[in-house]
Amino acid sequence: MNKTAKYIVRAVKYFFYFSFLLVIFMTILVCAHVVDGNIETMFRGGYNSLLQIGLMFACVAAVYPIFGFVRKSAIIPGDFREIRQGIIDAMEERGYRLESEDGENMTFRNGSFLNRLTRMFEDRITFTRELGGFCLEGLRKDTIRIVYGLENRFRKDGDE
Repeated sequence: MNKTAKYIVRAVKYFFYFSFLLVIFMTILVCAHVVDGNIETMFRGGYNSLLQIGLMFACVAAVYPIFGFVRKSAIIPGDFREIRQGIIDAMEERGYRLESEDGENMTFRNGSFLNRLTRMFEDRITFTRELGGFCLEGLRKDTIRIVYGLENRFRKDGDE
């Protein structure tokens, strides 16, 4: 899948995710008798508010993939055969399992179904081999943690 199509799919997923969360929150509030179940009284503008909320979710979902996903380089020196198992072990410690391997490029997925669900199955971390290490691509928060963890792990291993 090319980058544009992947971006559009992610944006649509986030639009539905935000909408689903709103429905869940409003359902909880109605069941707790905090708000009335009528849309006209639930929101100040009634049904017009739903259109405004939908447009707001569409705007946020359209830009979220720009900020939510990142490509970051990890400096991991060494021959691939020497560092491969260390990378796999480090990823397994973080709850990821090796999904695929193509030459010196690897893809990992989160092993927990609940974590995958909360990330809308956008939990894939891709390792692409580059000079001096790997370029990792995935969710910003996870990717940055993994990069720093791997660099720290292999720096310690090299110092000993």
